[in-house]
Amino acid sequence: MAKSGKELDGQSVAALTALKRAVELDSESRYQQALVCYQEGIDLLMQVLRGTKDDTKKWNLRKQITGYMDRAEIVKKYLDQEKEDGKYHKQIKIEENATGFSYESLFQKHLNETLTEVWVQDPYIRQIHQLYNFLRFCEMLIKKPCKVKTIHLLTSLDVGSGKQQQSSGLQEIKESLQNHGVLLELEYSSSVHDREIRFNNGWMFKIGRGLDYFKKPQSRFSLGYYDFDLRPCHETTVDIFHNKHTQKI
Repeated sequence: MAKSGKELDGQSVAALTALKRAVELDSESRYQQALVCYQEGIDLLMQVLRGTKDDTKKWNLRKQITGYMDRAEIVKKYLDQEKEDGKYHKQIKIEENATGFSYESLFQKHLNETLTEVWVQDPYIRQIHQLYNFLRFCEMLIKKPCKVKTIHLLTSLDVGSGKQQQSSGLQEIKESLQNHGVLLELEYSSSVHDREIRFNNGWMFKIGRGLDYFKKPQSRFSLGYYDFDLRPCHETTVDIFHNKHTQKI
């Protein structure tokens, strides 16, 4: 069905707003965010073009689209080169009570079939909810397109009443992963403090609160209990880097 003039006008405004923001971010050297806005704006302009019948308007739209596509391609090549050179860095700030930051949402675009080995350094994989967090993270890693064969976990040992719970929980996760052809290597350290996740496809993540950035659900029957995209978060910062060669922590 052909779109009405009002719909096309609305898309044109949305496209120009996104592209204006892209240019602003570009001028501030915030290239990763700029590329996202360029892609969004170009996609909206393409939709406007498909719904436009006037030849002159079509010619002007094609010219605009080509110009923005050329710039977006330059930005993309620059970012790709930064990844290759190990200089890539993106920061995500998760605000207090923000939602939409499940592990899938945060890591998904960095998961591909070249990912076969993962290192997790997090001192607080101890309490029951932290063990469940780690389990959820592992579940994400064994799904397609990943071909993860080994997961390394470096954490601290609970020396209190939760020691047995931590030990048995991690052993159960290890056995479950083994049933899926994945090896979990466990290592404990009393001096580990930093929180870091490394993928052997070059991606590295530093999360201020580690995997434990979700708030406790209000009840077992509240939204967000199972779907972590709906779970409110604690305030934290996620720094994402890319190195050509990722080594063991």
